[in-house]
Parts: sequence; structure tokens; C-alpha cells
Amino acid sequence: MEPGTGKVFVQNNGKKIFFCSNKCEKNMLKLKRNPSKLKWAQKKKA
Repeated sequence: MEPGTGKVFVQNNGKKIFFCSNKCEKNMLKLKRNPSKLKWAQKKKA
């Protein structure tokens, strides 16, 4: 993701989840899909 794009969702426990688009956000939060099993998700680089 380029700096200044996307969304950050902060959970109650303080964990941050970064989304590149509404598609990614809806699939994970609303539809409760596991991003590690889907080809559109990317692993976070260390």
C-alpha cells in the first residue's frame, strides 16, 4: 500500500488492521472471511 491510502481499523484490544480497499474491509469484518485463505490478501512484511 502506498502511504496515505487505505484504512486502519483498531480493535478494542489495540490491535491495528490495515485495509487497502472497501473490498478487503467488508470481506474480513462483515463477511468474516479468513484473509490467509484468499488470494487478494497480502501478508504483512516485517
